[in-house]
Amino acid sequence: MRYTAFLGVGFSLASLFSAVAADSTDPKVVATAAFPEENTFNHLVNGQKNTLTVTIENKSGLNVTLLNIAGSLTHPDTNALLKNITALKYGVPLLEKSKVQVPYNFYSEFRPGDHRLNLWLQHSVGDKVYTVDVFESVVTVVEPPVSIFDLKMLATYLILLGLFGGAGYYTYITLAPPKKKSKVPTPSAPVGTVTATGAGGYQEEWIPEHHLKKSKSAKKAGGVTSGTSADEFSGAELSGTEGRRRKGKK
Repeated sequence: MRYTAFLGVGFSLASLFSAVAADSTDPKVVATAAFPEENTFNHLVNGQKNTLTVTIENKSGLNVTLLNIAGSLTHPDTNALLKNITALKYGVPLLEKSKVQVPYNFYSEFRPGDHRLNLWLQHSVGDKVYTVDVFESVVTVVEPPVSIFDLKMLATYLILLGLFGGAGYYTYITLAPPKKKSKVPTPSAPVGTVTATGAGGYQEEWIPEHHLKKSKSAKKAGGVTSGTSADEFSGAELSGTEGRRRKGKK
């Protein structure tokens, strides 16, 4: 009787421990992630969408649900957290003994250099949530290649050029305003009374200089004309006198 009682207690304890062990064991879900084939150096490009393909295999005998995939960037040597990556929600059911592939996309806005990328997923069985590691490797964050035909860059350059040009012009007109053109006054005759001299002359200091030059040139021209006329008359008279003398001799 005693042996039978001991055996009963032993079987009860064994079944209890097996039940606890079964409850504490996580469902066997295996997941891996990989970059596309064209990204052989595991580069994360800032400002662009980076994609990894996550392969999930449910090796348990239970139906599980994929809740989300998240990640973080850490220091490659100290594993110090640098930045968390936004978690993507899926809500995809994973049937037992099934295998699926899902894309994981995120945008990189990190400091260029080498960092450690960590990815994990969360799935649920009933009310319980489990976490599975997906990816852990050193990646390189790089800046996007710059092209002279990039419309965004050209628009940015034009805006900056316009701003600098406007600021430079405003500074120029503020610090070095253009000189105003001064008008040259037209000469005018002096206003005053011309006092005649006793001999019928006049005082030349009251007459503008250009009028004096004109009057002097007119006098010279008149003298030359009168001299020429006198010579012509003298020649005519001489020719007439000589003609009369010749007639008298005949």
